[in-house]
Amino acid sequence: MPFASLGLAPELVRALADRNYVAPTPVQARVIPEILAGRDILAGSQTGTGKTAGFTLPLLQKLSVASRTSNSPRALILVPTRELAAQVGDSVRSYGKYLRLRTQVIFGGVGLHPQIEALRRGTDILVATPGRLLDHAQQGHVRLDDIQMLVLDEADRMLDMGFIHDIRRVIRLLPPRRQNLMFSATYSSDIRKLAQGLLHAAAEIDIARRNTAVETVEQHVYPVPKEDKRALLSHLIRAGDWSQVLVFTRTKHGANRLTRQLEEDGIEAAAIHGNKSQAARTRALADFKALRVRALVATEVAARGLDIKELPYVVNFELPNVAEDYVHRIGRTGRAGAKGMALSLVAPDESSLLRDIEKLLGRRIPQARLPDISAPPPRRAPLSRGASGRRLPAAFRRLPPTPARPPARRSPAERTDACTPPAGWRRAVAWAASFALTGRR
Repeated sequence: MPFASLGLAPELVRALADRNYVAPTPVQARVIPEILAGRDILAGSQTGTGKTAGFTLPLLQKLSVASRTSNSPRALILVPTRELAAQVGDSVRSYGKYLRLRTQVIFGGVGLHPQIEALRRGTDILVATPGRLLDHAQQGHVRLDDIQMLVLDEADRMLDMGFIHDIRRVIRLLPPRRQNLMFSATYSSDIRKLAQGLLHAAAEIDIARRNTAVETVEQHVYPVPKEDKRALLSHLIRAGDWSQVLVFTRTKHGANRLTRQLEEDGIEAAAIHGNKSQAARTRALADFKALRVRALVATEVAARGLDIKELPYVVNFELPNVAEDYVHRIGRTGRAGAKGMALSLVAPDESSLLRDIEKLLGRRIPQARLPDISAPPPRRAPLSRGASGRRLPAAFRRLPPTPARPPARRSPAERTDACTPPAGWRRAVAWAASFALTGRR
């Protein structure tokens, strides 16, 4: 079934063709006609099956034919994390590049003023995290009374992160007549309770059995003592010559510690978590996608926002406390029908967490045989860093360090000439500034 058969506009079909998207996924085939028909949606499907395009495409089409009455946003997409906000914003712009619609993305961790200026210029589609959106709304930087469509993406994650009160405050700022869309990879009783108060005569679309992992992901468990996890992970990366692996830890401190340890083992690594600045998180993700970093160590904050094309490996260095988070973690690989592998390093004190995960999945995860890590493979030297902390290009890393050179000795005549003002008032001013800064007497 081609996308055009779903009733999408030629501009959207053209944008999809530019990304080599020919046929819709099952969730897209189900939700796009319902959204175009104006119905509220409660949709659940496995991670990596195209939910973002499922709501973005019909949203763009409906806004493109509706009249604009002000500079205020007409569609609001709420997401739980900065990474997911940036990812959804990129998708909206990519799919809508042949339409005359404006998109803005706002989230915390960055300055307010650039976002304020962007909101003043006006937008049609606003992608936001709840907290930062409320900051702007309370200060009068954005009005939400023209919203025609509301999307809650990864709604269960927003509830897990404690955003339920912020979501309700945002909903009170919206007009009562609007189309509401809720998308999530998992369902819970809290999600259904929220849906009952938000959705009206909604179409409920559940493509796959709830809380299941993608079938294209091969899963294995390594039973290993806690103190041997680092050695096993380093061995797997080096012995398999992995070029990209996403590693999940339970805490921010653990992510930083593991990153340092991997770099000590000669493996290029970077950490991404909530304590990192947005610039640092963006740079780490860009380096990972460009293969300048082999191992990206992340906490749960990244589980719902990372979209890395053809990511081959995901490793649970520590199992999550909530079984549903396991589904989201390993859903970073095996996306859009591609093959992927998810490995979990399970210490004896994590056996109860493993049982919860297997109960959720409805099956046992096969155990892998531990390799011999007593004699690890040769290490690959880590990338050198410049004075700024950024990794240097390979050509510069091979150059030997430049030896320090002693300052040249000058004759008395040269020292006298250095204190003589140059001719011309412009040069004199420059000379005076140089004289003051260098502290010559």
